[in-house]
Amino acid sequence: MGDVEQITIGPGTVVTMHFKVTLKDGMVADASEEGQPMTFTIGDGSLISGLEMAITGLKVGDKQSVEIDPLNAFGFSDPDNIHHLPRSEFSDDLPVDPGTIISFSTPSGDEIPGMIKEVKDDVVTVDFNHPLAGHDIIFEVDIVDIQPPQAKHSDGQDDAANE
Repeated sequence: MGDVEQITIGPGTVVTMHFKVTLKDGMVADASEEGQPMTFTIGDGSLISGLEMAITGLKVGDKQSVEIDPLNAFGFSDPDNIHHLPRSEFSDDLPVDPGTIISFSTPSGDEIPGMIKEVKDDVVTVDFNHPLAGHDIIFEVDIVDIQPPQAKHSDGQDDAANE
């Protein structure tokens, strides 16, 4: 029997992996739970492009640790995403302490997180940048499974949906 070629991570592959994202100071920013790996399709927007590039070409069983700069990770902090809001816009029973993350509704109805940066007099400064913006991150992965891309039929359905 010939060797079976092992599939590698590439566009459209379905990847199952354990991961950990840490900052350079060692603080863990995010990680998969023990026994609950993350599954996603390369290119579906689940991972930012810098993280997808870091795992492209890996195979099942591969472990990788890569440092990613802000440009290829979560971007840089944008001063336009820092807003100064009147304290009166916050409920009296809502804690508005620096470091608190609060969910805000956008005019379109989406929910976005904002971190309280400062409370001064009657003004609350809220940062709507991604919490990891401006940080170099260390992305560690352990590839558990890779499935080939699902073929699409002319009706847009996956092969798996027609079985």
